[in-house]
Order: sequence, then C-alpha cells, then structure tokens
Amino acid sequence: MNTVECDGLNFNFPDAIDVFKFDEMDKTKQTFHCGFMKAVDIVAVFKDYSVFIELKQHKQDLYDFYNTSDIAERTTRFNKLQDLKRELVLKYRDSFLYRYAEKETDKPIHYICLLTLDNALNGHIAGLLNKEIPVGKPNPRWKKDIVKSCKVLNFKMWNRAFPKWVVTGIENS
Repeated sequence: MNTVECDGLNFNFPDAIDVFKFDEMDKTKQTFHCGFMKAVDIVAVFKDYSVFIELKQHKQDLYDFYNTSDIAERTTRFNKLQDLKRELVLKYRDSFLYRYAEKETDKPIHYICLLTLDNALNGHIAGLLNKEIPVGKPNPRWKKDIVKSCKVLNFKMWNRAFPKWVVTGIENS
C-alpha cells in the first residue's frame, strides 16, 4: 500500500515498498508500537532508504520572532520555536529507537518535517535540527549515520522537492 492518511491529509508515495502511520494509537493495528515514546507521523520505506515524516500545522504568528518589535513577544515566540525544535528532535530520535528495536535501521533514513511555516522559519529550524540530531557522521568513530538528511519544508516546497509524492487535502500554504 502506497498511501496513508494523516491529520486529514493523504500522502501518496507511488515508488514506496510500504507506507504507514507510525504514530499509531490504535492498539489493534499492526503498526502500533507501544506509544510510550514520541513518534513521527509517517514512515515510508523504499528499496534503498526510509523516510520519516513529521507533520505540524501551526500558525506562523506563534513562532515568527523575526517580525515583532515587542521584546516580550519576541522572547515568547523564540521560546515556542525552541520547544518545537526540541519536539522535532525527540520525535526523530524516539522513532529511530523504535525502528532500531524492530531491526529496521539498516537503510539510510531521511527526516522530513512538513510545517505550515514560511521558508525563513523552516530554514532556521532545519539548521538547528541538522546540528542536534545530528545529520551525517559528526565523529570519525561513527560508522553509520543517525540520519542521512533532514529537511524542513512547507507544502509549496514539498511539492517542488517531491513532485512524485503527492499530498492531497491541503491548502496551498
């Protein structure tokens, strides 16, 4: 099955081997994984790699610390952005641990955060995530990447970057 529904959106990955809602809360479903740690929303498995996808639909004003002159509001928004970043890091790390325990980390993993924020905020978050997860092999002793790549995109950038991976039910944010 190459499609999955998540938060009212339908994701289609025509070249995937398997796609499923990873943050499954229904204990009767085969993809339920105990639920005591954080989890990304979707896992898509391909022949040579896997993709973890986290979806967040938030209003820009909650995090846009660039566009406010009020110091208290700027601090509040910046702190909320830091909280979002921490959550995205934990979602990846815990999902990696789940997949490791399932012996499903033998392929490179790419992490995509699909957020409803503008490119500037997404770029800021991407820079932070790339350091904190971390992407690649930051130490010469490491023999394997924890994550091969990490992208933070909005729906417009998703459509440009992944034209074959169609998402329906979305507004053109």
